[in-house]
Amino acid sequence: MRRFVTSWLDVLLLFIPVTVALEVLKADPLFVFVTSALAIIPLAGLLGRATEHLTTHVGVGVGSLLNASLGNAAELIIALAALREGLHDVVKASLTGSILGNILLVLGASMIAGGMKYERQKFNQTAAGMGSSLLLLAAVGLIIPALFHFTAADRGVKIERELSLEIALVLFLIYGLSLAFSLRTHRHLFAGDTHDVHDIGEKPWNYRMSLSVLTVVTILIGVMSEMLVGAIEPTAHRLGLTQVFVGVILVALVGNAAEHSTAVLMAMKNKMDLALGIAVGSSLQIALLVAPLLVFASYLFGSPLDLIFTPFEVAAVTVSVLILGFVAMDGESHWMEGVMLVGVYVMLAIAFYFLPA
Repeated sequence: MRRFVTSWLDVLLLFIPVTVALEVLKADPLFVFVTSALAIIPLAGLLGRATEHLTTHVGVGVGSLLNASLGNAAELIIALAALREGLHDVVKASLTGSILGNILLVLGASMIAGGMKYERQKFNQTAAGMGSSLLLLAAVGLIIPALFHFTAADRGVKIERELSLEIALVLFLIYGLSLAFSLRTHRHLFAGDTHDVHDIGEKPWNYRMSLSVLTVVTILIGVMSEMLVGAIEPTAHRLGLTQVFVGVILVALVGNAAEHSTAVLMAMKNKMDLALGIAVGSSLQIALLVAPLLVFASYLFGSPLDLIFTPFEVAAVTVSVLILGFVAMDGESHWMEGVMLVGVYVMLAIAFYFLPA
């Protein structure tokens, strides 16, 4: 146990059974919300440690991909649960919030945390450039259905859903090809440096243990996240928050809690390649993998999901992606760039708060 429990925050793992007990007893949703959120904190930290250990075996490229994939598992579980209930607006809002949260809040907080310890941090310019380009392509995939809806809505809902399905197929294909590019044909550009075992600060876990911890912790995060989301709506209603704000801000923050702490931790250890890979890679997976999978799954539920986002959501994603491109183009970062990214996120969050229900 000493290999896993290394911080006083790990005591919060006790809130896992507490949350399950409260859920079984049908306790006040506010209590479930608080306890499940507290349980996610140490789980996210443990996920970050397991990712760092695994990275010593597989390299930065695969390590950041695995972290983004497992971190987004909670988001996918949450979205599928909402999709099953027919909450399409909440699902789309959470997708928007996840993209914005990762490229603005997570990356911004990472740059601030790392910049406070290091005057200048460098990262792989090629990987950052391709990530920014792919995110811009994903933004185009969101813009097209919205433009079609506002210019040719008379074609009917059936045509709009068919358009969304076909765009989802294109995005899914592009994601697959991006994996082939980064992990096979141009692997040397994304591999980064294999971390020295002493850089971890503890005896390294072997490959099997690291992967096992990642899997178990991801499952627990998914369970806690689903319970938390189930309590978010009544809690938000009590606090007077709108459905849009809940989807874009609260659900997205909860669903991506794992990446938040992991990326910041990596940046503080001057591993900006891994921090950037987690933040941008997670946004890419949301836009190019999770969104298409949700569209495909919606047909199995008998209630097709379209990719028609509100004009404000489309504008927010597009502006955020463009800002990311400017920040990442020079291959280095400092704390002031992080402040700018977080500032944009706060301004957008304020706007979403005041949007009508």
